Amino acid sequence: MKVLVAVKRVIDYNVKIRVNTEETAVETNNVKMSMNPFDEIAVEEAVRLKECNKVEEIVVVSIGPKEVHETMRTAFAMGADRGIYVGYEGNTEPLMVAKILKNIIDKESIELVIMGKQAIDDDSNQTGQMLAGIMQWPQGAFASKIEINGKDLSVTREIDGGLETLNLKLPCIITTDLRLNEPRYASLPNIMKAKRKEIVELSLSDLGIEYHNRLEVLKVAEPKIRSEGKKLEDVDELVRILKDEVGVT
Repeated sequence: MKVLVAVKRVIDYNVKIRVNTEETAVETNNVKMSMNPFDEIAVEEAVRLKECNKVEEIVVVSIGPKEVHETMRTAFAMGADRGIYVGYEGNTEPLMVAKILKNIIDKESIELVIMGKQAIDDDSNQTGQMLAGIMQWPQGAFASKIEINGKDLSVTREIDGGLETLNLKLPCIITTDLRLNEPRYASLPNIMKAKRKEIVELSLSDLGIEYHNRLEVLKVAEPKIRSEGKKLEDVDELVRILKDEVGVT
């Protein structure tokens, strides 16, 4: 069984986000980038399934500028087999990504797709659901546990009331939650091997896709600095402030 894992290059989660001087986007020059943490969990889960002989091949797909090759090499070092890179210089939107993945799934005869539930740069949490709708495949979103038995797949997910278990049939789409696993650190031999693994480069025209961004960012601004709180002497003073200064009646 082939598994497709979608990965995205984002600003590292340890980096303090800054807005550029034009206030048009987040500053990315000379900023550390890494694989989206949710996608890293997806790669780890695919590798574990392969180690259990549930999966034969792991195909990593990434969309964006040339620099995403580095992110794909990280997935290779963790255990992915080969990669497909789709070049695109603009902002990737969930619908565009879903259309690209559908095209690749059809070409590669993929039976299982594992991806992060969201990317930490835009927090859209839409691509997995859109892909499932386009493919008309069942989906298990926010998975915290995955079990495969032949063509049957069991997904445990967290909901407000506790845990919910879904029984799905392959092919299907899985989006990963943080509690699914803890990604491994790549060993030095695997990092060296990753440099030799194949990355096929494609463009939107190669896939027969013509896409124009539907969203335009008008302005990006940092949140206002919050003023310090103050300690009140008693409840009467709190009531006075709520009435006189806040306007609560």
